[in-house]
Amino acid sequence: MPLNARRTGRILLGYFFRGLLLLVPITVVIWAMWRVLAFLDGIIPIDIPGLGLASLIAIVLVVGWLGSTILFQPLAEFGDEILQRIPFVKTMYGALKDLVEAFVGSKRRFDRPVLVKFGNGVQAERLGFITQADLSHLGMVPGKVAVYFPHSFAWSGNLLIVPMENVTPLDARPADVMKFAVSGGVSQVDEEEQQ
Repeated sequence: MPLNARRTGRILLGYFFRGLLLLVPITVVIWAMWRVLAFLDGIIPIDIPGLGLASLIAIVLVVGWLGSTILFQPLAEFGDEILQRIPFVKTMYGALKDLVEAFVGSKRRFDRPVLVKFGNGVQAERLGFITQADLSHLGMVPGKVAVYFPHSFAWSGNLLIVPMENVTPLDARPADVMKFAVSGGVSQVDEEEQQ
């Protein structure tokens, strides 16, 4: 193969990979947003695109408004009590309710980013978030904390109980630490975002 053909092939291959680097993240985000919007729009099946989503948003807003009124509170407590008595449902309902509260409610839990040291010889460390510092309700001795470790490129993670001496609090915004962990360590914090 002539030298110019190889060189041209390498240049074209370089352009191809650069194009992939630019297009893949954008395409994945657009595809994920489209799938989420299509799913949400399909919850209330209306033939006009977007009207199902608009109806769903309106329903959520009305329920949120009703939930903040005095009249709705006894009804919500009654429904909560019923759901808490049904086996299996109470476990799922309680966990989902606590998870939503941890992200957007008054009981935010992902607000204490830490670095946790693992292993004696390896000295590996992992980013996480302290979710509970007192584990006595589980019968554990003091000095251990619950740390949630988010997975990269996923909305899942692991919960590990670790000795407090292995935990180093981070002086960083929780949102920045979560973004860094979920991106697999490739995201950087822009200076404009820090201000």
